[in-house]
Amino acid sequence: MFPNPLNLILRRPSADYERGFVREVNIRQHRTRNRRVERLLIWGWVIIAVKCVVVTWLVSHYAIPFNPLWVIAPTVIFAALCTGVYYWRD
Repeated sequence: MFPNPLNLILRRPSADYERGFVREVNIRQHRTRNRRVERLLIWGWVIIAVKCVVVTWLVSHYAIPFNPLWVIAPTVIFAALCTGVYYWRD
C-alpha cells in the first residue's frame, strides 16, 4: 500500500486509512491429496527402479570401472527428497 503524498505533506488523515489494514486471515488446514501427482510419483519410482537394474547390469556386463552406486545413489536420494516434500508439505 502506497500512501498519498499530498496527505503526507498536508498532514491530513486519509479516508482509506481503515481499509489499508488486514482485518482477518483464514487458513485452510486440510490439504487434499492429488491423485495425479501421486500416480506421477509412483511411475517415477518405477522408472528409477528400472534404471537401477539397468545401470547395475550395464556396469557388471561391460566391466565399467566404477561402482554403480555413483549413479544410483544420487537418483534415489533426490527422488526420496521430492517424495518427502510432497507427502510432508504444510
